[in-house]
Amino acid sequence: MEAVHSNSVARLHVLQDARTVRNIGIVLFSGFALPEAATVLEIFQSANALTETETTQGGQIRYKVCLISAAGGRVDSSSSVFVWTEGVEARRYSDGFHALFVGGGGGVRNATRDERLTTWLRRECPRSGLVVPIGEGRLLLEAAGFGRAGSSQRWGGGRTSETFQHCAPTVGVSTAFASPLHSALAVVQEDFGTEIARLIEDHVLPRPHQTRFTATIRENAPAYVSEKIQASAKWLEANGDRPISIDEAAQVAAMSERNFLRRFKIEMGVTPSEYLSYVRLDMCCRLLVETDLPVDKIARRCGLGGGGWLAKLFRKHLATTPTEYRASKRLMSTS
Repeated sequence: MEAVHSNSVARLHVLQDARTVRNIGIVLFSGFALPEAATVLEIFQSANALTETETTQGGQIRYKVCLISAAGGRVDSSSSVFVWTEGVEARRYSDGFHALFVGGGGGVRNATRDERLTTWLRRECPRSGLVVPIGEGRLLLEAAGFGRAGSSQRWGGGRTSETFQHCAPTVGVSTAFASPLHSALAVVQEDFGTEIARLIEDHVLPRPHQTRFTATIRENAPAYVSEKIQASAKWLEANGDRPISIDEAAQVAAMSERNFLRRFKIEMGVTPSEYLSYVRLDMCCRLLVETDLPVDKIARRCGLGGGGWLAKLFRKHLATTPTEYRASKRLMSTS
């Protein structure tokens, strides 16, 4: 029995050694933007599910995703969805992160004043392999003392891509890719190869179903749209369900509000406010067809004041009412 027990223990140690756990952190705060943070988490969880029996040169890799906040416990998102987080003090003596994502959203300004969080970031960023801000998360990194300091190259093996550094003079912390979602996919691709990353991209990041408004704007936009304006347009699309200000969108593009308004109009052909209205109309059109929610609830969920305002927009842009639009689209689908 002792021999059997010893062999079992030895085998267990071998299995544990072959199983490489890579910690992924997502820093959150009250009022964080849920969509991209949730998608980052889903990318790594999908990688775990798809590669349960996969092995690499370093053994079997598993991702452990930790949601982190200053105090820990329940944290509310801008979508009024609550998540449970681990406090920064609970991770004081833990190993560094393979990748650390810093959430964005309307609550970031309050988060920048939280000394516990900024102090923790100063300690953890240099210990992490990759640090990636999600939208306004860059403001939180800047509050912790990591300002943009240039560019470098990362992700070898023929997949080198430009990265941006958020670093203090003596700290090298890089953020790969403009998009946190593509940064997460790049981590998976580095560990498991292109095929797995592509499967996850197709599953987690399906091409958005575009209705006529934003699709038409993009088709009619000038041939060249800068990365900053593209990033701000995508941010408007991701945050259209909540009250937002032009100043927030300008911060995403790293421009003054005046310059942002001018550049957006020139490059996209519409003002940011007009584009936001079209984004919300697209959202309403999808919910009208795909759900049975009342018109008034759809309007509020899509960042519009109520059913009356939505009806006014529908009459202006579609020459119909939301109810008639829903009925006609469902009739076409049935046919």
